[in-house]
Amino acid sequence: MMRDEVVDRRRWMTDAEFLDLLAATNLIPGPNSTEMATHIGYKRGGLPGLFAAGVCFVVPACLIVILIAWGYTRYGETPQVAWLTYGIGPVIIAIILQAVWKLTRSTSGGFTSAVIGLVVTALAIGGVNELALLAGGGLTALASRLAGRATVTSILTALAAASAVSVASVSAATVAATTAVPVTLTRLTLFFLKVGSILFGSGYVLLAFLRADLTERWSWLTEQQLIDAVTVGQVTPGPVFTTATFIGFLLDGWRGAALATIAIFTPGFIFVAVTHPLIGRLRASSVASGLVDGVVAASLGLMVAVTWHLGRAAIVDVSTAVLLIASGLTLAVWRPNSTWLIIGGAALGWILRGGAG
Repeated sequence: MMRDEVVDRRRWMTDAEFLDLLAATNLIPGPNSTEMATHIGYKRGGLPGLFAAGVCFVVPACLIVILIAWGYTRYGETPQVAWLTYGIGPVIIAIILQAVWKLTRSTSGGFTSAVIGLVVTALAIGGVNELALLAGGGLTALASRLAGRATVTSILTALAAASAVSVASVSAATVAATTAVPVTLTRLTLFFLKVGSILFGSGYVLLAFLRADLTERWSWLTEQQLIDAVTVGQVTPGPVFTTATFIGFLLDGWRGAALATIAIFTPGFIFVAVTHPLIGRLRASSVASGLVDGVVAASLGLMVAVTWHLGRAAIVDVSTAVLLIASGLTLAVWRPNSTWLIIGGAALGWILRGGAG
């Protein structure tokens, strides 16, 4: 849609310039779609253009999500809503799996990226800290590129080292998860600021961080609430990162929604402002591209791991398993808009559970 508007319709830039901006978004953390919008704004109007484009891209979606979150907090615990989420959960799992498949096919790391992704998936399911895995993936791919080749042994060794470094933090997280951690605006803001500052790739990678801290470590959200948050981020216009807006509202109302939104999107604005003038050099850097290849591969591994955990909460009987398979086949063969598939899942959930009730 962006390319159609700025290249074909408005002729603000050429295809080559558009692809340069697209490449630049893959070299920095943050939500890719929002950063693409801010890159275009910067190119057209400098820093004021960056701010205008970013705000206009994010704010409408956030307002829609806040309205949905308000309704969810009032009616989300009723049996009727439970019937809907019964059907929506398997559809969301299928959508995420499709996203993982598409992103995997578009990665450029080859053998090294494939092994990194598989190892990270196994370690993440085993409870290894996600930040250590992202760092280990990036450093492994960089070392592989500098060395000119990689073996399974060398990749396992590098990631094992990263895992060992994270043992203390994992242990601390496990202890923290056994006690109630109060929701505070400061902790909420710092969490989403951290995520916005380090998260590479698709917005779906956000799930790994949400589940690790908000569900497992701090017990602020249930697995079902996390699935519901992802659903809202998927069916509403704009970036998937508006999931943070929804979660912020659930945890602390309007203040939580505003702070979570500002915290998760602000780093992307800053990264674009800093890197836009350096696009040519970043694009040509083998070091930067090597790091990104590894981080992207690790991110995909995290996505698979969190999908496994969410799937265990969403696939609870034969009906949900059949719905998962049917959704996956529908996405693969007919490629409908995901929103229609989610609406269909909600309707089936209503029929299956409502009729049973």
